[in-house]
Amino acid sequence: MRLPAGEVPTTLKRAAVSVVLTASEGDDTAFLLTLRASHLRAHRGQWALPGGRCDVGETPVEAALRELDEELALKLSADAVLGLLDDYPTRSGYLITPVVVWAADSAAIRPNPDEVASVHRIALDTIERDDAFDFVAIPESARRVIRFHHQESLIHAPTAALIYQFREVLAGRHTRVAELEQPVFAWK
Repeated sequence: MRLPAGEVPTTLKRAAVSVVLTASEGDDTAFLLTLRASHLRAHRGQWALPGGRCDVGETPVEAALRELDEELALKLSADAVLGLLDDYPTRSGYLITPVVVWAADSAAIRPNPDEVASVHRIALDTIERDDAFDFVAIPESARRVIRFHHQESLIHAPTAALIYQFREVLAGRHTRVAELEQPVFAWK
């Protein structure tokens, strides 16, 4: 369920990310996850879905597709869009719209070193595991912090929340994630 336009908080800046589905090793489907470049001003070195701020007059779909091209040199048209997940408000002042897209030809991905340190294909069965996500309490908030366990890393909201909702959609569950908290380091 998406918020009607009149109910979107006006103090948040619009942003969009892509949940990029593509072929993985073998016949499996995967999604793309990036590690942000270490020299970036904000959220450097963090795991993220490709995306960024919406330009003036740009829709979230247009922004997600533009950012996908800028970050990974992956040019997709609006025909590649499969749907949208719920908007996620961040503590750092953004309202993120996740755009689910299919990238049939992702072999030519070229990460932009100005923005992306590396790009990873995460098989969908990784997020379907019972132990893929956990929820922890922090003293700074009454809301639960969500974490995605990926290899030896913990990935937090907003990225973990969006991946979690995507997993729930795949399982046929209508799960909302806007109430899931981010760790304190992501509040800036």
